[in-house]
Amino acid sequence: MHIILLNGRHGSARTINLDLRWLLLALFLLLSLSLGAGAALGAKWLIAEPIADSQLAEALDQQREQVGAVRLDAQRQLDAFAAHVAELQARLTRLDALGERLTELAELDASEFDFSLDVGQGGAEDALGASAYAPPPFMTALDELALRVDSREQQLEVLEQLLGERRLSEAEFLSGRPVLQGHMSSPFGRRVHPLTGRSSMHKGVDFAAKPGSDVVAVAAGVVTFSGRKSGYGNVVEISHADGYVTLYAHNQSNTVQIGDLVQRGQTIAKVGRSGRSTGYHVHFEVSKDGRQVNPALYIARASGVE
Repeated sequence: MHIILLNGRHGSARTINLDLRWLLLALFLLLSLSLGAGAALGAKWLIAEPIADSQLAEALDQQREQVGAVRLDAQRQLDAFAAHVAELQARLTRLDALGERLTELAELDASEFDFSLDVGQGGAEDALGASAYAPPPFMTALDELALRVDSREQQLEVLEQLLGERRLSEAEFLSGRPVLQGHMSSPFGRRVHPLTGRSSMHKGVDFAAKPGSDVVAVAAGVVTFSGRKSGYGNVVEISHADGYVTLYAHNQSNTVQIGDLVQRGQTIAKVGRSGRSTGYHVHFEVSKDGRQVNPALYIARASGVE
């Protein structure tokens, strides 16, 4: 094959001889290259799609694992929340019981301090347009509530201790009469002895009462003697706080023993006429640090007031 090339500027001509066999070979190679590139692109597209599907499945599996972990963590938090609430409820129940006990100790009006009722609360409505209240996280709120409960427990325990000490102090305070019913038949001081007719010192106060009626302690204390004494018959002696000792004599029988703890108003003996006596009565003496004092001072006391 002859190809003639003309030069327009100079008017000259050139001739190129091409072999047809080489031209056909060049076209065949070009076509082969084009088909190879298309096949490669198609294979790449066919391979990329399965790869994308596997990556998507792997991502979904990871998300499922994350959701499961979040759900498990949320369940644990709910369990902890329920246990925390149960603990607070138990402590509040204990506080209610403690409050009722303090009400009894302080002799308060039960209708005014009824721990079984909810505390009354309230307030004015928020102004229109005000922003909504955003409560704190529930665990933080519960922790704050627990701190308040701790504070209330400590305060109530201190109050209980103070009231108990006050009640104990009042119980140890000598006051009142050694019989529930009866009348004073002989005062403290010098008198004419009913048996000898001579003037003598009467160390106590006599209370006439019905035979077998109760003889009661005038204050809390410890029984230091329970038995018979010459002239006194059956006797009970009780030691109290601050060096006080009370004596109850001429009893029909004693109902306490040495070492017994007694409370004010507790029965310690029965009214009798044992020993040197003209009738049924209680001989009542009070001593302070071993020295006889007039029991009338303590008989006239009101509870807790000197």
